[in-house]
Amino acid sequence: MRGTVRKITLPRRLVADLMHASIRVPFVSLTRPLHIRTLQEARAQAAQRPGWAAIFVKAFALVAKEEPVLRTLYVKWPMPAFYELPRSVAMVAIARIEDGQDCVLPQKVTAPDEMPLAEVDALIRHAKEAPIDEVPAFRKILRTTRLPLPLRRLFWAIGLNFGRQRANYFGSFGVTSVAAYGAGQLHAISPGPFVLSYGVEKPDQTIDVVLRWDHRVTDAAPMAKALNRLEQVLNGEIAAELRSNRQQSDPKPVRAVAT
Repeated sequence: MRGTVRKITLPRRLVADLMHASIRVPFVSLTRPLHIRTLQEARAQAAQRPGWAAIFVKAFALVAKEEPVLRTLYVKWPMPAFYELPRSVAMVAIARIEDGQDCVLPQKVTAPDEMPLAEVDALIRHAKEAPIDEVPAFRKILRTTRLPLPLRRLFWAIGLNFGRQRANYFGSFGVTSVAAYGAGQLHAISPGPFVLSYGVEKPDQTIDVVLRWDHRVTDAAPMAKALNRLEQVLNGEIAAELRSNRQQSDPKPVRAVAT
């Protein structure tokens, strides 16, 4: 059958490179509904509601601050080893439309646990709305994607297998979701070591979360505990920050003075 040859766009080439880098990662996954009633109430009353991506990015980083294994990478050079990072680096999957085609690009958020939630949300929104050339993380990864295939493979190998470069280029965890397009569980893959995806809010005040991880780094029991702690952080620290921001934005009552 005669068809039409179409050029692979730069964002699709990036996804192809990403899948090639992910093919040998021994991922396992755990799915669990998280109860988020307290968080929902605090978010509903917030003056400016942050997106769910920002909420999960900061919440996971707060959990990783307590649990070093969530900041640990598996690297191969100069010899196979674990590389523990001093802080988390999130890579957020940003869905965009470029040249009339859907694409996904990674936005880097360094140490989101040390940032106000509003600032994390602003970084993600900027990546969704700004021109590609104005987003540093996009420029950096697409610059490499423009290289010929042999050079791309070399750069990816260096970026994936040296601990310091791994964090700079690929972060310590990823966050992705298709909740904006309806319900469904997304079991994404990446070079690792951790990928978190979330679904839509349900009437029973839960939200499904899928956590995938590199089995070379850790086992299921610590990840189950991490999801328990994530639920606590969402309803604890994150909800408290939303309430605090609301109180700061509320106008102070004017005290009447008798004359």
